[in-house]
Amino acid sequence: MGITPRRRLTASVTAVVLACLGAAPVTPAAADEPLRYVALGDSFAASPQVPPPDIANLLCLRSLANYPHAAARALRAELTDVSCSAATVEDLRSSQYPGTGAQFDALSARTDLVSITVGGMDTGLPGLALDCLNTDPEPAGVSCAATYTAGGTDRIRAAIDTWAPSFAAALGEISRRAPHAKVAVVGYGNVIRPGGCFPAQPVWRADADYLHGVFRHLDTRLRQAAQRHGALYVDTYRLGAGHDACAAPADRYIEGWLRTRAAMPLHPNAEGARAIGTALAAAFRGTAPRAGRPSGA
Repeated sequence: MGITPRRRLTASVTAVVLACLGAAPVTPAAADEPLRYVALGDSFAASPQVPPPDIANLLCLRSLANYPHAAARALRAELTDVSCSAATVEDLRSSQYPGTGAQFDALSARTDLVSITVGGMDTGLPGLALDCLNTDPEPAGVSCAATYTAGGTDRIRAAIDTWAPSFAAALGEISRRAPHAKVAVVGYGNVIRPGGCFPAQPVWRADADYLHGVFRHLDTRLRQAAQRHGALYVDTYRLGAGHDACAAPADRYIEGWLRTRAAMPLHPNAEGARAIGTALAAAFRGTAPRAGRPSGA
């Protein structure tokens, strides 16, 4: 049966309209393809010590139960997880370990989704966390807050502010390499509550306040960079209310210096990774994640 002039005219008009709108017909095969999701970042994304480990790259101490895997399952996305413990912004651009490529190399024009958490290593947070440990009550030890703010300058906040343009540049590079991707910056969130919980977690009250403020400051810089580059920002602070390192063991999303579940100190445990992954998937879908239920609610 031939194509009538009316049908040819209709097809031509449709093609012109689609071209003007910048749209293209979606074939059933294309619609069935899973989203291609690339996860970048440091140990907060990798979730070291949370079982099961990713044996494909043991050097990165990456878990198969980290938040990128949780988000990928929720989205039914095809995940390429190149997050790596101890990664800095520079490790996004170059090889971190022998046999480990630059994280940016996982990106392409075919990438649909990108998530990233980075900055802790760049700005000295692991060293700060160790320096804030005090197993004896005041004044037996040394306050990390007093040490890092001696002379009237907050060394960690200054390091975060100095580093922030490097993160902004990294977001620009992500957009260049994956121009069609939706990008989500995942914050570090509510690691320890104001005032702490000494001696349940061996950090003095003033030092817990200082740590809390430092993580909030880093998250502020991450959020600002995300907003300037048109990326999503996943706020894990509200999500972690009542689930920080001082929470009851069953309620924790973040393990403290004294741990009750498998996870690196001040990093998400399996439950925390699931909660962050769920929030990230919701952000990618365009819905607002629900705040975490506080302990005892």
